[in-house]
Amino acid sequence: MSDRMLVGHLSTGRTGPIQGNRNVDRNKQQQTDAASFRDILDQQQQLKFSHHAEQRLQQRGIQLMPDQIARIANAVDQAATKGAKDSLVLFQDIAMIVNVPNRTVVTAMDGNSMKEHIFTQIDSAVVVS
Repeated sequence: MSDRMLVGHLSTGRTGPIQGNRNVDRNKQQQTDAASFRDILDQQQQLKFSHHAEQRLQQRGIQLMPDQIARIANAVDQAATKGAKDSLVLFQDIAMIVNVPNRTVVTAMDGNSMKEHIFTQIDSAVVVS
């Protein structure tokens, strides 16, 4: 009897799980997986600012505190659950255009810059309280 397999023929040999010779500590692997998942989750919840948005914030003297950014990020999360792509986010006297899937603030303006300004290419608006 031959153990070789011919094209078009099935082998009736024994089958079983393939086991490598690696010695893997499963607890350590699970901890690494959990940490990397946590890092990815944290990165997803952060709000990024484009170079243009950073310039506009500096030019217009707009400063955002970490708790304010967290509130804005929460508003972006809510917009994402509704399927928003590009959203106008209004926070206090600041208006920001945010690309929701990328979680990136594209531009920002203060109350004076908003007067008589038309916002285009947005599909939603979020008012942050």
